[in-house]
Amino acid sequence: MSRYRSYMLAVAVVGSLACASPLHATDWDFAIAYPVNNFQTLGAQRFATEVASATSGRVKITVHPGGALGFKGPDMLGAIRDGLVPTGAFLFNQQVGLAPILGIASLPYLVSGFDEMKKFDDVSKPVFTKVFAKFNQKLLYTVPWPGQNIFSKADLTGPDSYKVMKIRTVDRNGSEFFRDLGASPSQMPWGDVVPALATGVIDSVTTSTSSAVDGQFWEFMKVCTVVNWQSSFDAVTVNLDAWQKLSPEDQKTVEAVAQRMEPEFWSAAKAEDDKNFEILKSKGLKIGDASSSVRDFMIAKGKPTWAIFAKDHPDAKPLLDAYLAAVGK
Repeated sequence: MSRYRSYMLAVAVVGSLACASPLHATDWDFAIAYPVNNFQTLGAQRFATEVASATSGRVKITVHPGGALGFKGPDMLGAIRDGLVPTGAFLFNQQVGLAPILGIASLPYLVSGFDEMKKFDDVSKPVFTKVFAKFNQKLLYTVPWPGQNIFSKADLTGPDSYKVMKIRTVDRNGSEFFRDLGASPSQMPWGDVVPALATGVIDSVTTSTSSAVDGQFWEFMKVCTVVNWQSSFDAVTVNLDAWQKLSPEDQKTVEAVAQRMEPEFWSAAKAEDDKNFEILKSKGLKIGDASSSVRDFMIAKGKPTWAIFAKDHPDAKPLLDAYLAAVGK
C-alpha cells in the first residue's frame, strides 16, 4: 500500500510540474552584434521579455549580444536563412552581397533624418517583407539608426580634407561614396572598428552617435562633423522554418508584440541620438555642422548615385520612385 501511495505521489508531482510548465515551449537564440548596452540590444531584450510574457512562456527568446554566437553583421541574412540561428538583428545595408536592394536606404542623402526614415519605412516594408521571404525568413520589425556623421582626428575644413582620410564605412554604398569624395575607405563590421582605430588602420569613421559612444571614440578622435549623409535600418527577422513550428496562436501573439513595440523602438532611437550627442560633448569631442562647402560637395557627389543604383538594380526602381514621390524629392 505504501508503495502504491508513493507511486501516486510521484505521478501527482510530475503532473503538477507539467501543468506549471508551458506546453510545447519554443526556445530561440537571438544573435546581435552590438554591445549589451546598445539601444538596439536593449530593444531586442525588451522584445524577448514581452514575447515571453504574452505567450505565457511558450516562446522564449535568449538574446546574445556582442556577436557572442560568432556571427558578424554581414553574415546574418545567410545565417538566419540557413537556420544557423533562428532569429536576430542586422543592418539592411550590410546584406547587399546577397540582396542588393537592401542597400537602397543608404544611398547618400536619399533618406535624411527621422521623418524621411519613417516615410521610407512605410513605403519599403511591403517590398522588403517579400525580399526576406525569399531568404527563408519573416520580418518582425525594423528599427532606425541615428544618422551617419563623420568622426575624425582633425576638422573637416573643406573638400580637400577627404584626400588624407582613412575612413571606416559600413557598406558598399558608403565605400563608393567616400572614394568619390577622395578618401580611402575601408568597409568593416563593427567588431573590427576599435582595433582598427587603435592600430592606425583607419583614422576616421562614418557612423552614428550610438556607435561612437559604444566605441568610446573620444579616446581616438577629436571631432564629430554632423552631416547626416546616410540612413540605416536594423531588421529583426526569424527563420521561416522556426516560425512555422509555432502554433497559429503564438504566431499572432509574437506579431502583435512586434507591431506594438516597433513605435517604441523608433522613439528610443530618436532619444538615443540626443543623449549621445550630450555624452560625446561631455567627453570633449568638438561637435558641429559641416560647412556649406563640405555639405554641397557631398550632396553633389551623392545625388547621382540614386539613378545609377536604379539602373544597376531595376527591381529597386519602383521602390525608389514611390519613395521620392512620397517625400517630394
